[in-house]
Amino acid sequence: MPRQTAQPSVDTLNEQGPAPRYLQIKQYICRQIDSGAWPPHHRVPSENELVDVSGVSRMTINRALRELTAEGRLVRMQGVGTFVAEPKSHSALLAVNNIADEIAEHGHRHHAEVKLLREELAGPERALAMGLQEREKLFHSVIVHYQDNVPVQIEDRFVNPVLAPHYLDQDFTQLTPNAYLQRLAPLTSGEHVVEAVTATPDEAQWLHIPRAEPCLLIRRRTWSGKRIVSVARLLHPGSRHRLEGRFGEAV
Repeated sequence: MPRQTAQPSVDTLNEQGPAPRYLQIKQYICRQIDSGAWPPHHRVPSENELVDVSGVSRMTINRALRELTAEGRLVRMQGVGTFVAEPKSHSALLAVNNIADEIAEHGHRHHAEVKLLREELAGPERALAMGLQEREKLFHSVIVHYQDNVPVQIEDRFVNPVLAPHYLDQDFTQLTPNAYLQRLAPLTSGEHVVEAVTATPDEAQWLHIPRAEPCLLIRRRTWSGKRIVSVARLLHPGSRHRLEGRFGEAV
């Protein structure tokens, strides 16, 4: 049975001294998380529920939840609720790794949802990025990757059909594009560009985040020999992901 925890009442908040009420609510929620009473993915009481039991205003509750979300302690999913966040997933900045392997290495379950998988003709910008001629064929996939049941990445990828002619025939709910392409055309070099962006309305819906939440975008190009294999746009909610990198030898 779930562990029962005391809710923040007016009396218990008053006992916490002169700190602002929004900060007391934040401290209360953090205590529940740090003690293990609210484990990752535990549903946090709604704003209305916290207002009822604490006696503070909804604006105060909203500020506390917003700040804890920005700090990565909570995840707010529109139309679903607020949940205790899993410790942030992370990717190596200086490597091209398979997201399914990264998730599994941290003891979690990966699954994917394919939003788009089709053939397209390269426009001028895409052709330049891919090293192709304008209006040459290329393959386009959009896939949402999940850690357990939480979406952590949108992978928007364009692939050179010459190097992966059967790309559109693959079941990318069972195999990631990264793993498939590595089998066909082992990567010899790559390029990463990292930006802070906001998601489009569709992307925000797919990631279960507010439209204004900052996101981390990695633009990646990969080569096999002298040919570009793919160009990918990897979008992560800022509250659920971080990049790590190290170079040189440890002293």
